[in-house]
Amino acid sequence: MEAFFVSTGIVALAEMGDKTQLLALILAARFRQPWPIVLGIFVATLVNHALAGAAGAWVTTVIGPDVLRWVLGASFIAMAVWMLIPDKIDDSDTPAKPRFGVFGTTVVAFFLAEMGDKTQIATVMLAAQYQAYYAVIAGTTVGMMLANAPVVWLGERMTRLVPLRVVHVVSALIFAGLGLWALLG
Repeated sequence: MEAFFVSTGIVALAEMGDKTQLLALILAARFRQPWPIVLGIFVATLVNHALAGAAGAWVTTVIGPDVLRWVLGASFIAMAVWMLIPDKIDDSDTPAKPRFGVFGTTVVAFFLAEMGDKTQIATVMLAAQYQAYYAVIAGTTVGMMLANAPVVWLGERMTRLVPLRVVHVVSALIFAGLGLWALLG
């Protein structure tokens, strides 16, 4: 259960102010159909994070435990630094019109936007660290939904409740703590 709860918390925090959260806001404002958008976010996240988790599980088979500890520690610390750099969304991340419908457009846009994103990389690292594939994938997917579904339903008001800078600093501290724990543990 630890892998699930840690994965949920880390991804929910890491997603605050992330480009995919901004994409959720843009899709909600553009299409005004929350259910297909939320379902599209769920499907895209589940597939993307399942692939990322598989990569994390694979890494543990090719890297020894001592090297893995150092790689994970350094990666978590790098992620802490990355958390302090806010994401921006560019026009290429937003769909021109719903060629595949609202659901399909959301799945494609979210899947592509999540490639190489903080939360995808965090999923790889968490799967490698905990070696609990299903718990990590479930946790990171729940974390994404906790961060993005309210944005779709409540819009911009939701992102104003807590200053994003505070969320980013707290996330950075958590990642730094995990990095130190991996290095020292």
